[in-house]
Amino acid sequence: MNAHTPQPASVIAAPVIAIVGATGVVGQALRDSLARRHFAVSELRLLASARSAGQVLRFDGAPVTVQELTEDSFAGVDIAFFAAGATISRKFAPIAVAAGAKVIDNSSAFRMQEDIALVVPEANAHALPADAQIVANPNCIAAILTTALAPLHQRWSITRLALTTYQAASGGGAAMMDELRDGTRALLEGADFTPQVLPHSYAFNFFSHNADIDPETGYNGEELKVIAETRRIFDQPSLPISVTCIRVPVLRAHGIALSVRFADHVGADSIRSALDGAPGLRLVDDPASNHFPMPSEASGQEDVLVGRIRTDLGDPSGRTITMFVVGDQLLKGAAQNAVQIAETLQAAAKSRAA
Repeated sequence: MNAHTPQPASVIAAPVIAIVGATGVVGQALRDSLARRHFAVSELRLLASARSAGQVLRFDGAPVTVQELTEDSFAGVDIAFFAAGATISRKFAPIAVAAGAKVIDNSSAFRMQEDIALVVPEANAHALPADAQIVANPNCIAAILTTALAPLHQRWSITRLALTTYQAASGGGAAMMDELRDGTRALLEGADFTPQVLPHSYAFNFFSHNADIDPETGYNGEELKVIAETRRIFDQPSLPISVTCIRVPVLRAHGIALSVRFADHVGADSIRSALDGAPGLRLVDDPASNHFPMPSEASGQEDVLVGRIRTDLGDPSGRTITMFVVGDQLLKGAAQNAVQIAETLQAAAKSRAA
């Protein structure tokens, strides 16, 4: 890889990239997304804990050695992706910024901080300041949900959302994915298995999301994140949203059963037309074949799948549409969205330099 010579941010064609939390599942997905989307990189710096230092990972076919994350890790870095949890982000993101890097953070650390943009490029790229130092990447459900809703939000007034999520093991990282695999294998073999990551057996089972319950509202932490972040992304702080988050035994794609109420009547055909071909979406809506979005078809795909679009018979006013949405949690729900934020920042810098 080429040596890095510091340049003004506006003219860096191939930045030096750092990934904090490089050995985790989101870190791996970040490497994959950077390569898949042909993001120009002059140097990739993979950062993790001391116990992971020395591992050799691959990026775009080339070996890269993992380095220990320290306060000196960000010298010469242009863009730093953080995928190591809120505690690490709160400590090291300001250090990265002080070293001259732009930070794109996948944790919850900065998502509700008013002076830091929370961005899904398909939904609110306009909210991303060209000179942003830290940008927050949303909760996985909020990212997938707002991508699906963006074409509708841009055309019509949305007055209420009601959704139930079907969330995959990838949302809990590699350990939760391993627990699903191991527990399923044990159950099929008739062996005993005691879950260590989740409070309940995961194999052939589903249950309320394992985030802590807020005693005042009865909603869990995941549900409250979805509500708050969706409102912030759409700049509708009072938008009524009801959400129930469920863990299901799927490895990496989240599903959302969604009802959208509009201020006025909007027909299902109009919704279908608005979604078909919209950025980041693929319409999968074939009633004749009973073929609608599925995790097996969304896993590993950049597009969010939308379908099962119909008028809600529970709303006599005809103002509510229901649909089913599925997106890869590790891609649009995490790494891919972060890379898209970086692409948006790069495009803005090139535009300023032109």
